[in-house]
Amino acid sequence: MTVPDAAERPEIGRRIDANGIGTNYLEAGDGSPVLLVHGSGPGVSAYANWRLTLPDLATEHRVIAPDMAGFGFTDKPGSYDMTGWVHQLDGLLTSLGLPQVSLVGNSFGGGLAIAFAARWPERVHKLVLMGAVGVSFPITEGLDRVWGYEPSIENMRSVMDYFAYDRTLVNDELAELRYRASIEPGVQEAFSAMFPAPRQRWVEAMATPDDQIAALPHETLIIHGRDDRVIPVDNAYRLLQLIDRSQLHVFGRCGHWTQIEHAKAFNSLLLSFLRD
Repeated sequence: MTVPDAAERPEIGRRIDANGIGTNYLEAGDGSPVLLVHGSGPGVSAYANWRLTLPDLATEHRVIAPDMAGFGFTDKPGSYDMTGWVHQLDGLLTSLGLPQVSLVGNSFGGGLAIAFAARWPERVHKLVLMGAVGVSFPITEGLDRVWGYEPSIENMRSVMDYFAYDRTLVNDELAELRYRASIEPGVQEAFSAMFPAPRQRWVEAMATPDDQIAALPHETLIIHGRDDRVIPVDNAYRLLQLIDRSQLHVFGRCGHWTQIEHAKAFNSLLLSFLRD
């Protein structure tokens, strides 16, 4: 796979084999390891999702943020499912020689984090779930629109309107940047292959059975925007009920972009929670 010059593209980091998936990942900082798993919006990458989180978190931790298969500058194998993505995380940690990490998952990444922690609980230290899927819920109009994205600047702006409570964040420059990311070679082909209609089935495919979630032994921080129109805030309360060692922080005047709309407070919450 040919990629642009990493010096000109901050979303391009290091490359590693993760169970057969050539995986682009960002890394910063020293200390106890934290793995950040991005969401599933069109044009997303680890950098786009975590660019405001990585610098602060790296002051105390070794932070690793991969592009999952089909996204960003990671391989696009052509078929995608939870099993493949979970095994990619397994391969990434194995290749990096990390027996255990704290795991932070956003939206789709929250579903992956739950599935990974349920399969290998001993490999997760602490768990953070932000705007997470992972339980069954009726698909929202916002999520259906996100997963059904077809490339155009107008469509990208419309999709991004669902993400932010503060619409001033969704400006022409950001829409243009995300649109261009969504038309990188192979990106839209991969994205359209992941979540074809009818899309309720993909919500269910990302759900871990309640009894497995209830068995999670980890200290868990659940974060959600009260005004999220993509993933309902009811998911957060459901996870709070299921996970015994959990706490919940709900941000008012916040949509699906907690880590962007409330970046400073979000980062402070993470750092406080992740301290032993």
